[in-house]
Amino acid sequence: GPWLALIGTCMLLFLGSGWWTIMWPFENEFTLPICFGMGALLALERRDSRGDVVACLLLALAVISGSLGISFVAAAFVELLLNRRERGWHRAYVFAIPLLVYVAWYAGWGHKAVHHLTGKNILTSPAYVVEGLGLSLNAILGLGGVPHEAVPASPWGPSLFVGAVALLVVGQRLRPGFSKGFWIAATAGISFWLLAAVNYIPGREPSSTRYIYAGAFFTLLIVAELLRNWPFSRKGLLIAAGVAVLTIGPNLAQMKEGSDFMQEQSVLARSDLAALEIARDTVAPEFSLAPPEIAGTALLSPITAGRYFEAVDRWGSPAYSRAGLEAAPEVGRHWADVVLSQALPIGHETSPGFPAQLPDGKKCAILAPGKAALKQVPIEPGATATVEVAPGEPAVLAMRRFTAAEFPVALGSVEGGTTTTLTIPRDRAPNPWFIHIEVAQLARVCV
Repeated sequence: GPWLALIGTCMLLFLGSGWWTIMWPFENEFTLPICFGMGALLALERRDSRGDVVACLLLALAVISGSLGISFVAAAFVELLLNRRERGWHRAYVFAIPLLVYVAWYAGWGHKAVHHLTGKNILTSPAYVVEGLGLSLNAILGLGGVPHEAVPASPWGPSLFVGAVALLVVGQRLRPGFSKGFWIAATAGISFWLLAAVNYIPGREPSSTRYIYAGAFFTLLIVAELLRNWPFSRKGLLIAAGVAVLTIGPNLAQMKEGSDFMQEQSVLARSDLAALEIARDTVAPEFSLAPPEIAGTALLSPITAGRYFEAVDRWGSPAYSRAGLEAAPEVGRHWADVVLSQALPIGHETSPGFPAQLPDGKKCAILAPGKAALKQVPIEPGATATVEVAPGEPAVLAMRRFTAAEFPVALGSVEGGTTTTLTIPRDRAPNPWFIHIEVAQLARVCV
């Protein structure tokens, strides 16, 4: 009935462990096949020729949108088998045409991808299915964690799977038999987990948030079919709604934490890309934002400077403007400084010697002995500067530009009685750099 359908829909809509798939448009590789596949199953329930045509079209769109669509093609095949006596074999086109579309794609492009079909993956696939179902129940009930890539291991998963099997056995004793819709939904869900299992590599665990989302969808579909012939009184509906509210609460909290994570990633992306654009005149085309120690995030790993600038020239920039970067949250300005230092890049070379006299023709800032957190000297872009440290203890050098509360660009430690030459290429921003010297003895910075 509609009230149970509403409860199930809300559980999926606010699936906290699936926030990555819900919030990130890239994951439409999962959401679009589910959308088209669900539409195809609804069209098949019409049990007429028009519904078959619509289902065929939607299944084709599902497999074009992502390989998850294959699970719905498998479900359509089972629907044909279950209804072959009443409706005949001539309806085979419903699943055959989408399957041919997928095969054509595979022949043209899909075979070029790296595949991971191994004997080990095949042998362990039943365990993958069991774990996937348990984790899906775990997520629906709000017992999962807040994954950035995968749901943390939960002790509830195996127990929930065993409990679900026990409820299924009890339900069959009270009302024996399964509807045709159950076998269709079960085929879609189990084929999804099996296909994921045989192509498993690290990062494609059943606890991966994208698989959690799809698994929760198929689990709810299976549960809906199991409850299809069970009458629910008003009291029963109120109890089901109360359980849903209790599960949606922690799921909402997970979605909020996921939202905070994605907002921070947006700040990092716009800041790092702004730094790339500021350094555009000197950055190497192959410079990459892949290392997290440079970008502050692993999510920018596909980006190299040359290809990024090609995209900017064609479609425009998603980065902060210079004014936007200056006003960005501190975490963004921190990593923008790090990216800039590597992209320009800032060069530094240390050699022995501390000139007794101030060099002629240079402007020097003399730093009195003693350590001070804000001891800093501005250096204009395009300048060459020397950091001269008197004999004594080692000095620690660091720099900043857009950030204000720290010096995120670590230049390392230099020995006393040395001179370090800094080369700072000119770029597209007038903001000065600031160098910080943590040193116990006399030091000076000359430009």
